[in-house]
Amino acid sequence: MNFSNYFLLIGIPLVFGLWAQYRVSSTFNRYKKVATTSGLTGAQAAQQILSASEIHDVSIVAIDSMLGDHYDPSKKCLNLSSDVFYGNSVSAVGVAAHECGHAIQHKLHYSPLRWRTAIVPATQFSSQLLPFVVLGGFFFHLTNLISLGIACYAVLMIFQLITLPVEFDASARAKVILQKMGIIQSPAEVAGVKAVLDAAALTYIAAFVAAVGNMIYLLMVRRDSR
Repeated sequence: MNFSNYFLLIGIPLVFGLWAQYRVSSTFNRYKKVATTSGLTGAQAAQQILSASEIHDVSIVAIDSMLGDHYDPSKKCLNLSSDVFYGNSVSAVGVAAHECGHAIQHKLHYSPLRWRTAIVPATQFSSQLLPFVVLGGFFFHLTNLISLGIACYAVLMIFQLITLPVEFDASARAKVILQKMGIIQSPAEVAGVKAVLDAAALTYIAAFVAAVGNMIYLLMVRRDSR
């Protein structure tokens, strides 16, 4: 395995992932300073969106995790970071609406969301097992361990692949709902929400690319070790 292959399969996806994380953080912080015309906080916007979608069994809670916003389908809970929950910015309502998009998907039995939820246990197990498997395979040159690492990355790759339509669909729903309900009104607000959600989408693409790159790299390592 030469350095060029390592850089292509591991290094480039890593750099892309770091850039994507920087892009989403910087874009969120930029539009966090831009208040919406409606004046609604992320939590208030989320409540209005859920009510308009006739979803009355999903709780909305504030969490102490920067950009850790997520919808938990198992608990029917919308977890919003403090900046999103309490903020009345373009970033706050954009992220809140995106998470509401997942709650709407859940209500509508959106297939990719159901597939992603079903594969979560296998993904968690693979993520926990992977560091030991890969390190053991490299240090002890055990082909079976490398093969197990490939299987783990295959699970992660499938999870990330399923995640793409789930996240893209949630963002598409958010952009439409926010305008339809008048939560965002001006062209600048619309552009801001699009920028925030499009930046977030890059992180999901980067995660998928990284999983593919790592799996291909291990396949090549296994081939060369034989």
